[in-house]
Amino acid sequence: MDLAHLAEALLLGLLEGLTEFIPVSSTGHLVIAGHFIGFRDPGNTFKIAIQLGAILAVCVAYRQRLIGVAAGLLRRDDKAIRFSIAVLLGFLPALFVGLLVYKQIKALLENPAGVAVALIVGGLAILAIERMVRQPKHHIVEDFPTSLSLRIGLMQCLAMIPGVSRSGATIMGALLMGVDRRAAAEFSFFLAIPTMAAATAYDLYKQRHLLALDDGLTIAVGFVAAFLSGLLVVRGLVNFVSRYGFAPFAWYRIAVGSVVLILLALGI
Repeated sequence: MDLAHLAEALLLGLLEGLTEFIPVSSTGHLVIAGHFIGFRDPGNTFKIAIQLGAILAVCVAYRQRLIGVAAGLLRRDDKAIRFSIAVLLGFLPALFVGLLVYKQIKALLENPAGVAVALIVGGLAILAIERMVRQPKHHIVEDFPTSLSLRIGLMQCLAMIPGVSRSGATIMGALLMGVDRRAAAEFSFFLAIPTMAAATAYDLYKQRHLLALDDGLTIAVGFVAAFLSGLLVVRGLVNFVSRYGFAPFAWYRIAVGSVVLILLALGI
């Protein structure tokens, strides 16, 4: 295992953690970065596996709330039960759709031009949605109606297209459905735990024949980098969007997508 490859793994891990929970598409960024630095990733297994580091970041940042929910479930507390049902309903659509289109999703992970277009279109969509948002009606995840959780989960399925962004689809969808910014961001965090854990476990199982002993160190480096950078983002994002909204991410998406298309057109 050469140091250059480990440096690439470190870079991609940092990129995963920094972009997983903001509406800019972490998968899209990994596809683009991997293309330009020539990162070797058979079956895109590395890009999927390091998401576990980002999942751990959410669990650590919200450990008190998650422990409280677990304890509440043991006591059959109504609030904890409602929270768990909301997350489960939000997760189920992605589970079923992901199993159906797994091969097609893997194929899309090889197309940086498609990712760039999705980044631009998604950025324009965020700007439009920010203008459409009215007075929110839902402020606490535990009080989400079951139909609301399920509809947000359906929006998450759009994120299976690289460049769309899982957090972007869930947060923007939630805003359109009357959820306030803070609750939308937090629900996206919680929804990431079962969604990304299931996707990572399934992908590693399907691609196990491509894994080699050396891959363990590469994945470990990416995992730690994704965890540390993800923890930084999770702790600061809610306050940021409560103050500035999501428009800064929209302009960022448009800028990155445009630059990537120009570079690809130049053959770089």
